[in-house]
Amino acid sequence: MKKLSKLLAVAFTATALFFTTTVKAQTTPAHAIIFAIGPDAGLPTGNLTIGSNLVLGGSARLQYGITDNLAVTLGSGADHFLSKINPATGMRFDSYGIIPIKAGLKEFFVPNIYIAAEAGEGIEETDSGVGNKKLILSPTLGYANTHWDFGVTYVNFSGQMDPYGFVAVRVAYGFKL
Repeated sequence: MKKLSKLLAVAFTATALFFTTTVKAQTTPAHAIIFAIGPDAGLPTGNLTIGSNLVLGGSARLQYGITDNLAVTLGSGADHFLSKINPATGMRFDSYGIIPIKAGLKEFFVPNIYIAAEAGEGIEETDSGVGNKKLILSPTLGYANTHWDFGVTYVNFSGQMDPYGFVAVRVAYGFKL
């Protein structure tokens, strides 16, 4: 019981220090517009693991600094799920991709380290044409400096009773407009 009390006291103190410390990250200059473009690669989750084992894509993102620590983002791109061979037929599953359109917030809580949250809509693309539209929710943890942005993200697509997603690494190069 004593160890649990001490552990709770340490956790409470660490949490209080984390939330009450003023941080001056200044990684996203206020009122600056940054355009970043880059590739991403990841692993599918949910129902897509049946027909795919790798996701490759690219994205373009605009970022506007509201303050030195907080920015709004607007992004799009394309993600393609590389298809597996169907063991029942010996042929590949249908090719599948999605075009996301997302908006969100990006906050630098310590210098160069950020968390971001985006939401939007994804338009499915299949061999047979345009598919359904999906709701996208995507949290990210990343590192960014003046030009480079490295992030690990989970992208969740939901809708039509068929949820899926992917975990990916994104590398982007950005420059001020």
